[in-house]
Amino acid sequence: MLPLAIDADFPGGNIIVEQTTETTARVRQDLRDTEGDWFNWAFRLRDAQGRDISITFTGSNPIAGRGPAVSDDAGTTWRWLGAAAVRGQTFTYHVPDSPDVRFAMHIPYLQADWQRFAERMRGRPGWIEETLCRSEGGRDVEQARIGRLDGQARHRLLLTARHHCCEAMASSVLEGVVEGLLDDAWCGDNVEALIVPFVDKDGVEQGDQGKNRRPRDHNRDYDERARYATVRALMAKVPAWADGRLRLALDFHCPWIRGEWNEHPYFVGSPDQANWQRVMALAEQLEATAHGPLPYSAARNLPFGTAWNTNANTTAGRSFARWAGTLSQTITATTLEFPYAVIDGQEVTPDSARQFGRGLAMAMVQWLRVSND
Repeated sequence: MLPLAIDADFPGGNIIVEQTTETTARVRQDLRDTEGDWFNWAFRLRDAQGRDISITFTGSNPIAGRGPAVSDDAGTTWRWLGAAAVRGQTFTYHVPDSPDVRFAMHIPYLQADWQRFAERMRGRPGWIEETLCRSEGGRDVEQARIGRLDGQARHRLLLTARHHCCEAMASSVLEGVVEGLLDDAWCGDNVEALIVPFVDKDGVEQGDQGKNRRPRDHNRDYDERARYATVRALMAKVPAWADGRLRLALDFHCPWIRGEWNEHPYFVGSPDQANWQRVMALAEQLEATAHGPLPYSAARNLPFGTAWNTNANTTAGRSFARWAGTLSQTITATTLEFPYAVIDGQEVTPDSARQFGRGLAMAMVQWLRVSND
C-alpha cells in the first residue's frame, strides 16, 4: 500500500505536507504571504478508497467547530465532517469508494460557485453581469448590478465580499441577499445594487489566507497608496455611480473560527455614532425579519471600542467600510461578520447562510422604505 497521496493542485487548494504513511499524514496550512498565523487550508486525497485515515495539523489548530468540511465527489458537494471526528489537532475519516476526496477548513466558495449562481440568475429582470477590472493575476473580477438598471433608481446599495479571500461562508449570505433583492418588487422599482463578489479574486482561486496579507491586506488598502486593482477600481467607480443616492455600503466577512465573537453574526461599528445609529436601525429590521434556522440579535453587534474593534486594528490602512463612510455624511457603511461553521451551537451550511441572506435582503428593503423614503 502506497503512502497517502495529498496535494493542493486545484482551485482554492492550500496545504503543506510534512509526512505521510499509508494511513496518516502530518500537515499544516500554507501561510505563504501572511503576516503571523491564520487558519485556511484545503487539500485533495487521491486513491485511498477504503482506508481509515488520520490527519494531524502540526502548527496552530485550524479546525473549525464542526470539524473539517469534506467532499467525496471531487469538490462538487460538501458537508461538515462533525466535531466527533476531531481530537485536538487530528481528525479521522473512513474513505469511501471515491478516488478524489477533499477536505477543507470551511465549505469552499469559488469562481465556479458564483458562475453557477449567475447562471440561475440570467434572464431574470433586473440582473446584469459585468467585469469590474482585471486582477493582478490576470483574472476577471466580476461585478453584477441588480434591481432598477435604467439609472433612475432612487436608492443604491454597494455589496462586497471576500476582501479576505478565505472567508467563504460570507459568499453564501451574499447569494441569499441578491436573490432576496431580486424577488422584491419594490426593490425592482426603486433600488440599484452593485455587487462585487470577490474583491481578492486571485486569493480566492489560489487558496490564500488573505487576512493580514503581506505587503498589504485588501481591507486596509483604501487610500492614496491603494495597491490592488480591485480596490483602485472601486475607489474610481463608486463615487460617480453613487450619484448622491448610495444608502448602504455593506462588506461581508467571516471572523475567526471558534470562541467569543466568532459564533454569532454581527455588524461592526465605526467611530461615527450617526452611522452606527443607522446600522442599528438596519440591525433591528434584520432581527425582526431573520429567515431560516440561524438566530440573530441586534444586541450582540460589536460597537466601536469593544473587543477587537478599536483604532489599533486599523493602523495598517483604511478599510472598505471606513472609506465608504467618507463618501457622504448619510451613507450607512458597515461590515457583517458571519461565522464559518457554528452559530449559537447550530450548524451553519450554505443553505442556512442563504436563508439568512434572504432575511437580510428583506431587512434592507424595510429599512430603506422606513429610513430613507
